[in-house]
Amino acid sequence: MNQLTPLFALLLALALFAAACGDDSTTETAVDPGGTPSGEPAEGESVDDDATADVSESEAPADEVPAESVLANRIVSINPTGTEMLYAVGAGDMVVAVDSFSYYPEGTPVTDLSGWDPNVEAILSYEPDLVVMDFNEDVQSSLEAAGVTVVLITAPAVFDDVYSQIQMVGDATGFGAEALEVVDEMRTTVDELIADAPDASGLTYYHELDNTLYSVTSTTFIGAVYSLFGLTNVADPADADGVAFGYPQLSDEYLVDANPDLIFLADTLCCAQSAATVAERPGWDQLSAVENGTVVELDDDIVSRWGPRLVDFVDSIATAIESVEAG
Repeated sequence: MNQLTPLFALLLALALFAAACGDDSTTETAVDPGGTPSGEPAEGESVDDDATADVSESEAPADEVPAESVLANRIVSINPTGTEMLYAVGAGDMVVAVDSFSYYPEGTPVTDLSGWDPNVEAILSYEPDLVVMDFNEDVQSSLEAAGVTVVLITAPAVFDDVYSQIQMVGDATGFGAEALEVVDEMRTTVDELIADAPDASGLTYYHELDNTLYSVTSTTFIGAVYSLFGLTNVADPADADGVAFGYPQLSDEYLVDANPDLIFLADTLCCAQSAATVAERPGWDQLSAVENGTVVELDDDIVSRWGPRLVDFVDSIATAIESVEAG
């Protein structure tokens, strides 16, 4: 099998984690095209049943808010999405260290800390009173035993999960009001983009995670974002049984046969893919998206993270749909 790119490895790890942590009790949150996206898609609003996701409860629910407000003074973030949320709500001045992938926004205190394999000793060396991280029970327990508050930022299922996490970060840092403003602005913008977009029912799309043709289905957060517009995902039949956890690997033959109206490339940074490289693939020059110029080059980071810049991803989809309608 081809070597996995960091982005796909992360997404697959999150999918496997969600499956492992699932139990008999689940909560269902619908993606609302009109007002409060909640997660990965979010992440209430209401949409088609296809855009609804079951979120398995685990010991660390994504929307778990600390019992009391923590007015932090020194924050360490080893979660790139969490880092973006911290800066968006206004808590950036309190961030003393971030992991090596938390390079947005510009000027973050990037270190060699790892979010993949967190080192408690290394984290504590920055003397934090609050740490933002993904779920890791052992690391969380160790940090809390040392008197550090932990805020968990885990993969969303619907847009509302995204909003809840931003609000959680704001509340935990004393920027609750600012977080509410960020959420309100995101909701308003997303609602407007969806309302103003042309009717996309009947249009098909392919979302590319990397140049080995891994994709996403409508059961993922990314897929749910596309579902807000009524787009049909050509990857869905490839993982109808869910064995790939919503991340099937397709083939050139499969995609040429599916002939999507739109192609979205989320591997422009990791794998140097572009509309030009896609057109050079065997048989791809015959695809409608290539012939009609509807191959959309996305920013990998924006698509793989679900902070405030998620609005930019939604905007890219809306713009692409408009280009198809204009053509």
